[in-house]
Amino acid sequence: MKLCYLLLLSLATLAAPAAVRAQFKLPLPLPANAPRQPARTELPLERHESEVHVQPLAADSTVVLLLGRDRPLSNKTKFAFQQYDRDLHLRQELPLEIAEEFDFARLCAEGTTVYALFTSHNTPGRLLVAAFDGRVSQTRTQTFDTKLSREVVELKALDGRLFATVLLNDQQHVTALLLDVATGQMQYLPSVYEPLPTQLTFVADAASQRAEYVLSQTNGRKSRLLLKQLTEKGQLVSSEFVQAESERSLITAQLTPPQDTTARLLMGTYSLRDPTYAQGLFATDLRGGANTGARPPLRFYDFLHLKHFFDYLKPSRQARLRLRTERRLARSVPPLRWHYRLLLHELLPQPNGGYVLVAEVYYPHYRYNSYGSYTGPLYSGIGNQYGSPYGSARIFDGYETTHALVCGFDRAGNLIWDNTFVVENLRRSELEEAVRLQTLPDGRLVLAYLDEEKLRYKLVRGAESSPNDQQVPIQIGAGPADNGTERATETSQADLLPWFGSRFVATGYQHVRVEHGKDRDVFFLNSVVF
Repeated sequence: MKLCYLLLLSLATLAAPAAVRAQFKLPLPLPANAPRQPARTELPLERHESEVHVQPLAADSTVVLLLGRDRPLSNKTKFAFQQYDRDLHLRQELPLEIAEEFDFARLCAEGTTVYALFTSHNTPGRLLVAAFDGRVSQTRTQTFDTKLSREVVELKALDGRLFATVLLNDQQHVTALLLDVATGQMQYLPSVYEPLPTQLTFVADAASQRAEYVLSQTNGRKSRLLLKQLTEKGQLVSSEFVQAESERSLITAQLTPPQDTTARLLMGTYSLRDPTYAQGLFATDLRGGANTGARPPLRFYDFLHLKHFFDYLKPSRQARLRLRTERRLARSVPPLRWHYRLLLHELLPQPNGGYVLVAEVYYPHYRYNSYGSYTGPLYSGIGNQYGSPYGSARIFDGYETTHALVCGFDRAGNLIWDNTFVVENLRRSELEEAVRLQTLPDGRLVLAYLDEEKLRYKLVRGAESSPNDQQVPIQIGAGPADNGTERATETSQADLLPWFGSRFVATGYQHVRVEHGKDRDVFFLNSVVF
């Protein structure tokens, strides 16, 4: 028996190197349209001992990092700004002194200046803004005591000032806060003050010195949109309502950028009676009635009438859905009411003068613990299908994206084409953009995102059908062949950000296994060029 055990042990020992070698197999052939990854930079960082926030700058083709490292034998974090050139070579690093009471909250940029906003965990409403200007190798900080703000949900820069959308301490209202980083002055904008569950989007432009807000207002049964235009100093210029005269409700929308003075389009989502779920898209030309005084009617596009919206469903299910709809129309029955939630991206100008709208279709994802404990009042309404108070507790687990809708509009707001990028394994803890978009020199669009160590993408030319399952691995070494000897076994906090031209920057933490060397933990930056 002992001899048999020793024989099995020796065979397992001999087989182990072969098993290890099998993990370092040569990479699969890349698709013909695969993007290039000409540059990669690795920072020797572990995610449990550091934090990295990335801001690509199209203005000078650089990438700026806000890097935080845990100080040895201390609970403090040491911060610094790093700037990398287009080949991802470190250009400069400037230290940043941040008091221990502040935690990172948001990052934004204007031109070549990057702004990092921190919130105090000791004093509610206290904010700190750090500005980095790579052209003059300079950083500066400014502290603001807002007193009433609880959480910053969006941040944009305009002419050296920051427009922050904030949730107030009462957790029932959202408003806008203007922060002047140069002077330290701040003010709440009374023209932007709405009760939750208001949805708010806004665009800003330094050239026109305008910020434009789109706010949703609802009475619980129907909702409308309120448009407000402000100067760079927060002064109200104009205000107007946009609403549907039928049973439709307008949920949320995006405006064309203020720098486009020849067009002013509004595109968004609408619902039928229930202001929570989207039934389709709407669009209107806000300048269309400038000469007559009458605004042109809103144009509505039910999801069922879009060519590709339901591509995420199996063909058999699509066929049953359309057959069911045709039968309802034949009986003059009201149309099906969809239950979709959409996250709208900012409108992207196109070389032909039109605009592209991208909307991520998502739903809240939950997980369940099955310990069978009493859920109690805290979990009111949650129980098993028989109504027992004992059962699985439902725990929110982030937002799951099923597909991204991409639509092309002309300068009058007419829908020209639509397409869909079907995604998988795309979940995030906060409701923020995950699918990224760039315009290629030949007019095509590329939609892409990171799924751990894989880059998934789709190339779109109008309404033409194209594969949804194209992917390439994030390149580890200096060339594709190096992936045969080095392999990422764990990737976390992966993200893909638009950079300049047709280029993205891929980022995240990785544990890299090396066949004939020492494994390493890194934060990576990869240049991705389509």
